[in-house]
Amino acid sequence: MFESAARLASFTAAARELGSTQPAVSQRVVQLEENLGAPLFERGHRGVTLTEDGVRLFEAVRQSLDTIRIATNDIRARHAAPAQRSLNLLTDFGFATYWLMPRLSQFKALMPDVDVKITTAQDVLAADHDHADIVIGFGHAATDWAGRGTVKLFPEQVTPVCSPAFLARHGKPGRPSDLINLPLLHLEPTNPERWLSWHGWFAAHGLAAPPAHRGITFNSYGFVAHAAIMGQGVALGWAPLVDELVASGQLIQLFDTPVTTDGGYLLNAPRAQTTAVCAFREWLLVECGVAA
Repeated sequence: MFESAARLASFTAAARELGSTQPAVSQRVVQLEENLGAPLFERGHRGVTLTEDGVRLFEAVRQSLDTIRIATNDIRARHAAPAQRSLNLLTDFGFATYWLMPRLSQFKALMPDVDVKITTAQDVLAADHDHADIVIGFGHAATDWAGRGTVKLFPEQVTPVCSPAFLARHGKPGRPSDLINLPLLHLEPTNPERWLSWHGWFAAHGLAAPPAHRGITFNSYGFVAHAAIMGQGVALGWAPLVDELVASGQLIQLFDTPVTTDGGYLLNAPRAQTTAVCAFREWLLVECGVAA
Protein backbone atom coordinates (compact mmCIF):
# COMPACT_ATOMS: atom_id res chain seq x y z
CA MET A 1 0.00 0.00 0.00
CA PHE A 2 2.87 2.38 0.80
CA GLU A 3 4.57 1.69 -2.55
CA SER A 4 1.37 2.26 -4.51
CA ALA A 5 0.50 5.45 -2.63
CA ALA A 6 4.04 6.79 -3.06
CA ARG A 7 4.21 5.95 -6.78
CA LEU A 8 0.77 7.41 -7.55
CA ALA A 9 1.05 10.32 -5.07
CA SER A 10 -2.51 9.59 -3.95
CA PHE A 11 -4.18 7.36 -1.33
CA THR A 12 -7.33 7.31 -3.45
CA ALA A 13 -5.48 6.18 -6.60
CA ALA A 14 -3.62 3.56 -4.58
CA ALA A 15 -6.90 2.20 -3.21
CA ARG A 16 -8.31 2.00 -6.72
CA GLU A 17 -5.23 0.18 -8.00
CA LEU A 18 -5.24 -2.31 -5.11
CA GLY A 19 -9.00 -2.89 -5.03
CA SER A 20 -9.21 -1.41 -1.55
CA THR A 21 -10.62 1.79 -0.04
CA GLN A 22 -9.02 5.16 0.64
CA PRO A 23 -9.56 4.92 4.45
CA ALA A 24 -7.96 1.47 4.51
CA VAL A 25 -4.87 2.69 2.66
CA SER A 26 -4.63 5.78 4.83
CA GLN A 27 -4.93 3.71 8.00
CA ARG A 28 -2.19 1.28 6.97
CA VAL A 29 0.12 4.17 6.08
CA VAL A 30 -0.54 5.78 9.48
CA GLN A 31 0.27 2.46 11.17
CA LEU A 32 3.52 2.27 9.21
CA GLU A 33 4.43 5.84 10.17
CA GLU A 34 3.69 5.12 13.84
CA ASN A 35 5.82 1.97 13.67
CA LEU A 36 8.74 3.92 12.19
CA GLY A 37 8.23 6.97 14.37
CA ALA A 38 8.45 9.31 11.38
CA PRO A 39 6.01 10.83 8.86
CA LEU A 40 6.35 9.40 5.35
CA PHE A 41 3.91 11.68 3.52
CA GLU A 42 2.94 15.31 3.53
CA ARG A 43 -0.83 15.45 3.06
CA GLY A 44 -2.34 18.08 0.78
CA HIS A 45 -5.64 18.88 -0.91
CA ARG A 46 -4.38 17.60 -4.27
CA GLY A 47 -2.70 14.44 -3.05
CA VAL A 48 0.33 13.44 -1.03
CA THR A 49 4.06 13.95 -1.41
CA LEU A 50 6.88 11.99 0.15
CA THR A 51 8.97 13.34 2.99
CA GLU A 52 12.73 12.80 3.01
CA ASP A 53 12.24 9.60 5.03
CA GLY A 54 9.44 8.59 2.70
CA VAL A 55 11.71 8.93 -0.35
CA ARG A 56 14.34 6.76 1.33
CA LEU A 57 11.83 4.04 2.18
CA PHE A 58 10.20 4.20 -1.25
CA GLU A 59 13.51 3.55 -3.02
CA ALA A 60 14.20 0.57 -0.75
CA VAL A 61 10.69 -0.86 -1.17
CA ARG A 62 10.74 -0.41 -4.94
CA GLN A 63 14.10 -2.18 -5.26
CA SER A 64 12.86 -4.98 -3.00
CA LEU A 65 9.68 -5.45 -5.01
CA ASP A 66 11.70 -5.54 -8.23
CA THR A 67 13.89 -8.26 -6.72
CA ILE A 68 10.80 -10.24 -5.70
CA ARG A 69 9.30 -9.77 -9.16
CA ILE A 70 12.45 -11.05 -10.87
CA ALA A 71 12.57 -14.11 -8.62
CA THR A 72 8.90 -14.99 -9.02
CA ASN A 73 8.99 -14.50 -12.80
CA ASP A 74 12.05 -16.74 -13.01
CA ILE A 75 10.39 -19.47 -10.94
CA ARG A 76 7.22 -19.32 -13.04
CA ALA A 77 9.19 -19.45 -16.28
CA ARG A 78 11.29 -22.46 -15.22
CA HIS A 79 8.23 -24.46 -14.18
CA ALA A 80 5.84 -23.36 -16.91
CA ALA A 81 4.73 -25.61 -19.74
CA PRO A 82 6.48 -25.00 -23.12
CA ALA A 83 3.47 -23.09 -24.45
CA GLN A 84 3.75 -20.75 -21.46
CA ARG A 85 7.35 -19.87 -22.37
CA SER A 86 6.70 -18.35 -25.79
CA LEU A 87 5.63 -14.81 -26.62
CA ASN A 88 4.44 -13.66 -30.05
CA LEU A 89 4.54 -9.87 -30.36
CA LEU A 90 3.10 -7.85 -33.23
CA THR A 91 4.14 -4.21 -33.53
CA ASP A 92 5.28 -1.65 -36.11
CA PHE A 93 8.76 -1.07 -37.51
CA GLY A 94 9.36 2.18 -35.65
CA PHE A 95 8.41 0.89 -32.20
CA ALA A 96 10.36 -2.35 -32.69
CA THR A 97 13.50 -0.62 -33.97
CA TYR A 98 13.73 2.55 -31.91
CA TRP A 99 12.00 1.72 -28.62
CA LEU A 100 11.74 -2.04 -28.07
CA MET A 101 15.07 -3.33 -29.40
CA PRO A 102 17.26 -1.14 -27.14
CA ARG A 103 15.31 -2.42 -24.11
CA LEU A 104 14.55 -6.03 -25.03
CA SER A 105 17.67 -7.35 -23.31
CA GLN A 106 16.25 -6.08 -20.00
CA PHE A 107 13.17 -8.27 -20.41
CA LYS A 108 15.29 -11.23 -21.48
CA ALA A 109 17.36 -10.80 -18.32
CA LEU A 110 14.15 -11.07 -16.29
CA MET A 111 12.74 -13.99 -18.31
CA PRO A 112 15.69 -15.73 -20.01
CA ASP A 113 13.69 -18.86 -20.86
CA VAL A 114 10.95 -17.04 -22.78
CA ASP A 115 11.11 -17.42 -26.56
CA VAL A 116 10.24 -13.96 -27.92
CA LYS A 117 9.07 -13.78 -31.53
CA ILE A 118 8.57 -10.32 -33.04
CA THR A 119 6.52 -9.66 -36.17
CA THR A 120 6.27 -6.17 -37.66
CA ALA A 121 3.77 -4.41 -39.90
CA GLN A 122 3.51 -0.69 -40.54
CA ASP A 123 -0.27 -0.58 -40.01
CA VAL A 124 -0.55 -2.95 -37.05
CA LEU A 125 -4.25 -2.43 -36.45
CA ALA A 126 -5.04 -3.63 -39.97
CA ALA A 127 -2.71 -6.64 -39.77
CA ASP A 128 -3.60 -10.25 -38.91
CA HIS A 129 -3.69 -10.64 -35.10
CA ASP A 130 -4.52 -14.36 -35.06
CA HIS A 131 -1.11 -15.50 -33.85
CA ALA A 132 -0.22 -12.51 -31.68
CA ASP A 133 -0.15 -12.76 -27.88
CA ILE A 134 0.52 -9.03 -27.56
CA VAL A 135 -0.21 -6.29 -30.07
CA ILE A 136 1.37 -2.83 -29.86
CA GLY A 137 0.11 -0.44 -32.51
CA PHE A 138 -0.55 3.20 -33.23
CA GLY A 139 -4.08 4.53 -33.23
CA HIS A 140 -6.93 5.94 -31.18
CA ALA A 141 -8.18 3.85 -28.24
CA ALA A 142 -11.73 5.20 -28.44
CA THR A 143 -12.21 4.15 -32.08
CA ASP A 144 -9.57 1.65 -33.16
CA TRP A 145 -9.56 -0.75 -30.19
CA ALA A 146 -12.62 0.34 -28.25
CA GLY A 147 -13.78 -2.14 -25.63
CA ARG A 148 -10.81 -4.50 -25.93
CA GLY A 149 -9.00 -3.76 -22.67
CA THR A 150 -6.59 -1.48 -24.47
CA VAL A 151 -3.93 0.48 -22.57
CA LYS A 152 -2.30 3.62 -23.98
CA LEU A 153 1.48 3.41 -23.59
CA PHE A 154 2.42 6.82 -25.00
CA PRO A 155 0.44 9.80 -26.30
CA GLU A 156 1.16 11.06 -29.81
CA GLN A 157 3.65 13.92 -29.52
CA VAL A 158 5.31 15.02 -32.76
CA THR A 159 8.16 17.44 -33.47
CA PRO A 160 10.00 17.94 -36.80
CA VAL A 161 13.58 16.60 -36.79
CA CYS A 162 16.54 16.67 -39.16
CA SER A 163 20.23 15.79 -39.17
CA PRO A 164 22.94 18.23 -38.04
CA ALA A 165 24.33 18.26 -41.61
CA PHE A 166 20.93 19.18 -43.05
CA LEU A 167 20.55 21.95 -40.46
CA ALA A 168 24.00 23.30 -41.35
CA ARG A 169 23.05 23.47 -45.05
CA HIS A 170 19.61 25.02 -44.64
CA GLY A 171 19.80 26.89 -41.34
CA LYS A 172 17.51 26.55 -38.32
CA PRO A 173 13.89 27.48 -39.06
CA GLY A 174 12.49 30.18 -36.82
CA ARG A 175 8.82 29.34 -37.31
CA PRO A 176 6.72 26.49 -38.73
CA SER A 177 6.12 28.28 -42.05
CA ASP A 178 9.88 28.10 -42.75
CA LEU A 179 9.50 24.35 -43.37
CA ILE A 180 7.18 24.79 -46.35
CA ASN A 181 10.06 25.26 -48.78
CA LEU A 182 12.27 22.51 -47.34
CA PRO A 183 12.31 18.85 -48.54
CA LEU A 184 9.97 16.89 -46.29
CA LEU A 185 10.03 13.15 -45.55
CA HIS A 186 6.60 11.51 -45.44
CA LEU A 187 5.30 8.29 -43.92
CA GLU A 188 2.72 6.63 -46.15
CA PRO A 189 -0.70 7.43 -44.63
CA THR A 190 -3.46 5.00 -43.71
CA ASN A 191 -7.17 5.31 -44.42
CA PRO A 192 -8.56 6.33 -42.01
CA GLU A 193 -5.52 8.27 -40.82
CA ARG A 194 -4.03 6.73 -37.65
CA TRP A 195 -1.04 9.01 -37.13
CA LEU A 196 -0.24 12.66 -37.73
CA SER A 197 0.84 13.59 -41.25
CA TRP A 198 2.62 16.69 -42.43
CA HIS A 199 -0.79 17.95 -43.52
CA GLY A 200 -2.02 17.59 -39.92
CA TRP A 201 1.15 19.14 -38.47
CA PHE A 202 0.90 22.25 -40.67
CA ALA A 203 -2.85 22.47 -39.99
CA ALA A 204 -2.13 22.49 -36.25
CA HIS A 205 -0.12 25.67 -36.89
CA GLY A 206 -2.78 27.25 -39.09
CA LEU A 207 -0.86 26.57 -42.31
CA ALA A 208 -1.49 24.74 -45.57
CA ALA A 209 0.94 21.89 -46.23
CA PRO A 210 3.03 21.93 -49.41
CA PRO A 211 2.31 19.23 -52.04
CA ALA A 212 3.56 15.80 -50.94
CA HIS A 213 5.25 15.16 -54.30
CA ARG A 214 7.88 17.76 -53.43
CA GLY A 215 9.23 15.46 -50.72
CA ILE A 216 9.87 11.71 -50.40
CA THR A 217 7.32 9.17 -49.13
CA PHE A 218 8.23 5.86 -47.44
CA ASN A 219 6.07 2.93 -46.32
CA SER A 220 8.09 2.38 -43.13
CA TYR A 221 9.00 4.79 -40.34
CA GLY A 222 12.41 3.14 -40.15
CA PHE A 223 13.13 4.41 -43.68
CA VAL A 224 11.82 7.88 -42.77
CA ALA A 225 14.12 8.11 -39.74
CA HIS A 226 17.11 6.75 -41.69
CA ALA A 227 16.55 9.24 -44.51
CA ALA A 228 16.45 12.06 -41.95
CA ILE A 229 19.70 10.84 -40.39
CA MET A 230 21.26 10.76 -43.87
CA GLY A 231 20.33 14.43 -44.34
CA GLN A 232 17.72 13.93 -47.07
CA GLY A 233 15.05 16.11 -45.48
CA VAL A 234 12.95 16.99 -42.45
CA ALA A 235 10.91 14.21 -40.82
CA LEU A 236 8.17 14.19 -38.22
CA GLY A 237 9.70 12.82 -35.04
CA TRP A 238 7.45 10.82 -32.72
CA ALA A 239 8.32 10.71 -29.02
CA PRO A 240 9.62 8.47 -27.62
CA LEU A 241 10.82 6.79 -30.85
CA VAL A 242 13.33 9.51 -31.73
CA ASP A 243 14.35 10.37 -28.16
CA GLU A 244 17.59 8.37 -28.26
CA LEU A 245 18.41 9.59 -31.78
CA VAL A 246 18.05 13.17 -30.52
CA ALA A 247 19.99 12.45 -27.32
CA SER A 248 22.86 10.95 -29.33
CA GLY A 249 22.95 13.94 -31.70
CA GLN A 250 21.98 11.98 -34.83
CA LEU A 251 18.81 14.07 -35.13
CA ILE A 252 17.94 17.58 -33.94
CA GLN A 253 14.49 18.78 -32.89
CA LEU A 254 13.61 21.94 -34.79
CA PHE A 255 10.98 23.26 -32.37
CA ASP A 256 10.55 22.94 -28.60
CA THR A 257 6.77 22.49 -28.50
CA PRO A 258 5.37 19.26 -29.97
CA VAL A 259 1.97 18.80 -31.59
CA THR A 260 -0.04 16.48 -29.33
CA THR A 261 -3.13 14.50 -30.38
CA ASP A 262 -5.45 12.02 -28.67
CA GLY A 263 -3.75 9.17 -30.54
CA GLY A 264 -0.74 7.18 -29.41
CA TYR A 265 0.78 3.74 -28.97
CA LEU A 266 -1.75 1.19 -27.74
CA LEU A 267 -1.20 -2.15 -26.02
CA ASN A 268 -3.61 -5.05 -26.38
CA ALA A 269 -3.32 -8.73 -25.42
CA PRO A 270 -5.96 -10.49 -27.52
CA ARG A 271 -5.16 -14.07 -26.52
CA ALA A 272 -5.08 -16.11 -23.29
CA GLN A 273 -2.82 -14.63 -20.60
CA THR A 274 0.11 -17.05 -20.29
CA THR A 275 2.94 -16.58 -17.80
CA ALA A 276 5.15 -15.04 -20.48
CA VAL A 277 2.42 -12.66 -21.65
CA CYS A 278 1.66 -11.47 -18.12
CA ALA A 279 5.34 -10.96 -17.37
CA PHE A 280 5.97 -9.01 -20.58
CA ARG A 281 2.89 -6.86 -20.10
CA GLU A 282 3.92 -6.01 -16.53
CA TRP A 283 7.49 -5.22 -17.61
CA LEU A 284 6.29 -3.08 -20.52
CA LEU A 285 3.92 -1.01 -18.38
CA VAL A 286 6.67 -0.34 -15.86
CA GLU A 287 9.09 0.71 -18.63
CA CYS A 288 6.45 3.04 -20.09
CA GLY A 289 5.52 4.48 -16.69
CA VAL A 290 1.93 3.28 -16.96
CA ALA A 291 0.04 1.99 -13.92
CA ALA A 292 -0.90 -1.68 -14.33
